[in-house]
Amino acid sequence: MPKQFDLIVWDWDGTLADSTRMITNAILKAAEQVGLPELTPQAASNIIGLGLRESIEALYGNIPANHAQALATQYTANYYAGESEIPLFAGAADTIMALHKRGFKLAVATGKGRRGLNLALEHCGLAKHFHATRTVDECFSKPHPQMLDELMDHLVVLPERTLMIGDTSYDLHMAQNAGVSAVGVTYGAQSSDQWQHLNPIQQFNNFSSLSQWLIENA
Repeated sequence: MPKQFDLIVWDWDGTLADSTRMITNAILKAAEQVGLPELTPQAASNIIGLGLRESIEALYGNIPANHAQALATQYTANYYAGESEIPLFAGAADTIMALHKRGFKLAVATGKGRRGLNLALEHCGLAKHFHATRTVDECFSKPHPQMLDELMDHLVVLPERTLMIGDTSYDLHMAQNAGVSAVGVTYGAQSSDQWQHLNPIQQFNNFSSLSQWLIENA
């Protein structure tokens, strides 16, 4: 079967990396440590995928700059304390290597910072299999299409030949804004009712099913 896509772009947290719980706990703990109003786990997990500044605005609105900075600093410390222990979802590494071998161009578009993504790629050993990456340090936060636009320009791939895979409405909205197809997954930070209206071409509730579909249909 001919390939539908030339470029597959992955979100990282909650899509390739099983990091939702750790990120949620890092946010909850940081809010408590700096004395901000208590958050629910659902509220904390819903902002996964945004940049850190945008996440704080979504959670607390226009709080004083010193409070926002304190929360950002404490969250970052909490996150990096456990970042090296975050596993990929079972089968993720094998899937990336198989897609690379089949000639797909692979990329990452993430709300993580550059330092965090580089460390994650180093820990999992997959850096050489991705042709390009974009983080919130270089681009506007999702759902702005800049990450996808730059990846397509850099790798010389048209929108109709590009697929975005993510676990949040921010990922799928970014794909819609960039004019590319998207696949949603429900095993990460958000349930499908939060992004179903953005019309993904497929959705999956486990990585194994996603992997099989990609190998057979992408």
